[in-house]
Formats: sequence, C-alpha cells, structure tokens
Amino acid sequence: MKPNDLRPGKGVKIDGKLYVVVKTDHVKPGKGPAYVQAKFKDVITGSNIEKRFGSSDNIEEINLDRREMEYLFSDGAGATFMDLEDYDQMVISTDVLGDAMLYIIPNGKATVMCYEGNPITIELPASVEMTITETIPSVKGATATNQLKEATCETGLKIRVPPFITEGEKIRVSTADGSYQSRA
Repeated sequence: MKPNDLRPGKGVKIDGKLYVVVKTDHVKPGKGPAYVQAKFKDVITGSNIEKRFGSSDNIEEINLDRREMEYLFSDGAGATFMDLEDYDQMVISTDVLGDAMLYIIPNGKATVMCYEGNPITIELPASVEMTITETIPSVKGATATNQLKEATCETGLKIRVPPFITEGEKIRVSTADGSYQSRA
C-alpha cells in the first residue's frame, strides 16, 4: 500500500509490529519532496508513534475484522462483549481495553477490531452519554465564567463540569479527551 492510501482506522504492519492509523497529514514543504506524516497506535502496548513516508515507500496493510459489539459485564478475566451479528460472546482482557472501559456503560455499543480472531483494540464513538452519580452542589452567587467543578460518572470516570450540572443528569462526554461537551 502507498502512503497516500493511509486512512485513520486502517491496520498496518511496520517493523513486524501491528499498528492502527490514528492520523495522517499530506505535507508539501516549500523545498524538497512531498511526504505523508502519519501517527500510529501500537495495538499491543497502546503507545503512539509518528512516522514520515515518501511517495515511493511501501507499507504492509493488514486486514482488521471490525465487529459491532455490545458490552455486557466485567469480571476478573476482563470485559465480556457480545457480537451483534451472531450473538457470540467474547472476553476481552483489561490490557487490550485500557481506559476505554471508562466510556462504556453496560449495554453500550463499541467497535472491536480483531486480527486473526483475536481482539486487539476497541474503537469508541466520538462522544458518549453518561449519568452523573456524584458531584458537589453549586454555590449560589458564583457567577465567574469558566468555573468548573468535579463530577463522577456512572462508570467511575472523573470529569470537570459546569456548576449547573447536578447529580442524576445525563451529559455528553468526548471520548477523545474525556471532557464535558453538553447536556444530553
């Protein structure tokens, strides 16, 4: 595969390791040849790397099986997901999931990427809806702008929310950086 064909979400093998493309930029400097700057996520360790490719470079593409799955429950072995097509259940270890479990509520849906039948990473939607389970009450008369308070969501995720948010409210949270977006 040529570097110009790299797209976010594609699987590649570089130096014998499996990566998922996170971001690509086509750079055309004023002096010198154009190149593709790509950011990859290592599917085993979760670390990010950046590489630069010229137009003549070749990259080995791998086929990732994307499955829409529903999160059922967690136990000592990991999290159990159910395939929505054939209803098979799969236990995914916490090493593979990482911080993704902070954004998935029971019966929530996510895309699990598998390579040769083994789950390697999980793809979350851009934002998720969660319920606030714990937060301090807002202080009357505190009208300073950009004032945020701590809140805990139903999955244990701790985020900062505006003072008008109360316990029991549903909010929308960004999965990219874990920030408050809006009321749901």
